[in-house]
Amino acid sequence: MKLFNLFKKTNKTGLDSTVGSEEILENTQSVAGDEDIETALSLHPEWNLTQEQEYVFRFLANEIDPLKPNQISLSGIDIDSEPANGSWLVKAFFRSSLDQAITVGPIELLLLDNEGNTAASAEFDLNELGEIPARSARPWVFVFEKKDQLATDIPTENWKLAFNVQSLKPHQLELAPAWEEQLPTKQKEALAEIVSGLPKLKPGEVNIAGFQIQTQQDGNISASVFVRNGHSKQLNIEKLPLELLDAAGELVARGTFDLNPPLSVNANSTMPWTFIYPKELILKEQLDFTQWTIRVPQDSTN
Repeated sequence: MKLFNLFKKTNKTGLDSTVGSEEILENTQSVAGDEDIETALSLHPEWNLTQEQEYVFRFLANEIDPLKPNQISLSGIDIDSEPANGSWLVKAFFRSSLDQAITVGPIELLLLDNEGNTAASAEFDLNELGEIPARSARPWVFVFEKKDQLATDIPTENWKLAFNVQSLKPHQLELAPAWEEQLPTKQKEALAEIVSGLPKLKPGEVNIAGFQIQTQQDGNISASVFVRNGHSKQLNIEKLPLELLDAAGELVARGTFDLNPPLSVNANSTMPWTFIYPKELILKEQLDFTQWTIRVPQDSTN
């Protein structure tokens, strides 16, 4: 079945997600002003439509709110499931308010539910959409395979398809909201300096680097680590097995941490996190952490 045949409904369940064109494009010509810009329907040149199909597209395109100058937008239409393989077929308009034709390369897209949680994420090569004319809206179907899905159910109302502009940026420190609120500026700067000095990740590489460890008064051990994501897409960790080794290279503790909600690390980002080993898991009495290692067990399949 051709993808454009999926566009049969005229009711819209998705919302708009908009970014400034400079966030995902280079060398674009910005326009001053705050006028409303209508985007005209633009169909992919290889799509051969019936009159009825073209009517559906035009109806949907006419229902979208106008953009402001220098904006790129994804306007969600609706989502179907592919029974054969469980893929989610996300229908949306790619829209541009620029006064010039554009093409866009690879970028990660996030499917967000009505509460802003990431339901799916995948990288798409937007060159497949072809050249997008000035001030236009091009319909497309974005396919999220089972491996891309983070939620059990398809979002049904007020969902968004959003650009993950973070996937285009250089590697940098990312802080969870609680860390962002609680850490003083100097500590944030110190963490950023440590991150900048770590070995460069290879494309697609993910690793964990410990930076602080402490034996607490109750006998638990807290280990603070950097979760480093070299992917061009968001990393979501629900369960993480970790083993802790001391200066002698001997196993101190081993445990599996359930993360609910999942620990989400944006593309090309490093996030600090603290894991607590309860004293019941500690295997040694005499601990030497003058040097230490924390790692995913080699025999782990997670």
